[in-house]
Amino acid sequence: MTTELESELQTAVERRRNFAIISHPDAGKTTLTEKLLLYGGAIHEAGAVKARRAQRKATSDWMEMEQQRGISITSTVLQFEYQGSQINLLDTPGHQDFSEDTYRTLAAADNAVMLVDAAKGLEAQTRKLFEVCRMRSLPIFTFINKLDRPGREPLELLDEIERELGLQTYAVNWPIGMGDRFQGVFDRQKRQIHLFERMAHGSREAKDTVVDIGDPRIEELLEPDLYYQLKEDLEVLEELGPQLDFEQVHNGKMTPVFFGSAMTNFGVELFLNSFLDYALKPGSHNSTIGEITPTYPEFSGFVFKLQANMDPRHRDRIAFVRVCTGRFEKDMIVSHARTGKTVRLSRPQKLFAQERESIEEAYAGDVIGLNNPGVFAIGDTIYTGQKLEYEGIPCFSPELFAYLRNPNPSKFKQFRKGVSELREEGAVQIMYSVDEAKRDPILAAVGQLQFEVVQFRLQNEYGVETQLDMLPYSVARWVAGGWSALEKVGRLFNTVTVKDSWGRPVLLFKNEWNLHQVQADQPELKLNTSAPVVAGQEPESL
Repeated sequence: MTTELESELQTAVERRRNFAIISHPDAGKTTLTEKLLLYGGAIHEAGAVKARRAQRKATSDWMEMEQQRGISITSTVLQFEYQGSQINLLDTPGHQDFSEDTYRTLAAADNAVMLVDAAKGLEAQTRKLFEVCRMRSLPIFTFINKLDRPGREPLELLDEIERELGLQTYAVNWPIGMGDRFQGVFDRQKRQIHLFERMAHGSREAKDTVVDIGDPRIEELLEPDLYYQLKEDLEVLEELGPQLDFEQVHNGKMTPVFFGSAMTNFGVELFLNSFLDYALKPGSHNSTIGEITPTYPEFSGFVFKLQANMDPRHRDRIAFVRVCTGRFEKDMIVSHARTGKTVRLSRPQKLFAQERESIEEAYAGDVIGLNNPGVFAIGDTIYTGQKLEYEGIPCFSPELFAYLRNPNPSKFKQFRKGVSELREEGAVQIMYSVDEAKRDPILAAVGQLQFEVVQFRLQNEYGVETQLDMLPYSVARWVAGGWSALEKVGRLFNTVTVKDSWGRPVLLFKNEWNLHQVQADQPELKLNTSAPVVAGQEPESL
């Protein structure tokens, strides 16, 4: 590698920060995302890049169904510059029915921001997503939100994180008051108090007054009981709390904690500034040729998400690619690890929710959008130079199953196209009966809302009305060893065999008890809770 290219790649990696936001629904994730974009200068008024009809909506929730229901149901990528850094923000759905989309997105993240509601503390979906971050040893930054409403004591919240997640906590800032009396935060690193001025709905940056801890004006600006409470809390933190240890942070064992209110913008800018200093830069990835550093001179990346119809007028299909190494260039020709084919990467795009713009180059840590004419699948690796392949992204065990019927034969082509494209992007898993007479696809989902989204999108984007016939199963297991292993054990009771989109055998059980019964009767039959990730296989055509 030339010294010039080495220097260019190193500089690009140093500038980049990449993170995903995880939380339980209603913790304020979409609001925080908007406010980070506001402070990053990516939008001028929170709540909207103005829509054509002057209707205000969240930038990250671009799908019509998201706007109707007020929830995030698909991951989006938001890229912007802030203080000389290139930030890739991966916004994920908080609703548990879309947790598989979140799992895939976390595979592309270098850091995670865990958003916690100050009144509710840790909630079920936050814990579940935290475990995924832990498996990947992601650094976790905690933002305790909604301090502008009555909530639990800050020390109690820190204790809950340490006790339930086994994470050491370090409070980077500390709240002054709560609810209607929430006036600002104390920055422990700079020993400064930030007093905020409330803005209408937090649509613009909050104005703050910065005062050093020893400044005599504090007693005029702060009510005495709030000032004494702050001093008391700080004494406890200094005596009992740990020191900030970046090695522990980067190994996912300590979480820097920030307090604030995304709705009123209190503490958001302080969080963003500290995050840039503390976050892990793009790092190495495991591959079939060993661990690859981001400054490896050849380009490589992997597909972690597919999305159909981001622009319904053009029926487009976009592959989201996390750049892992080297420099991506427009129109470059790469090798596709799974198929062995070469692909020209024309019309690459920088992603900003539903909006896109053409880009000429990208580096490790960036996420780019590529047009996908059916070439890419989730987990695919693309590369130049020596062949390599990154670890795949598995499908997780669904819990709801239903035949998807198309009652209108004249819409057969649209039905098949819609199901195929939604399956490609991972909106839902598709399985089939082994009985050739039953051609209707079986939808397999983590939650009921996935079914609703598929039916809504088939109607809205493909013009196809559909019917669901629910199946009485709640557990799926992939057969290790495939069809040959299944044939060896002979007839099985209390289960039905189907095949997934890749033609692999899957056993469906009515409940865990039936599963345990089969495992007891057939101890030599090995079953997996997630689909095996196999390179070089094409999914079966619908």
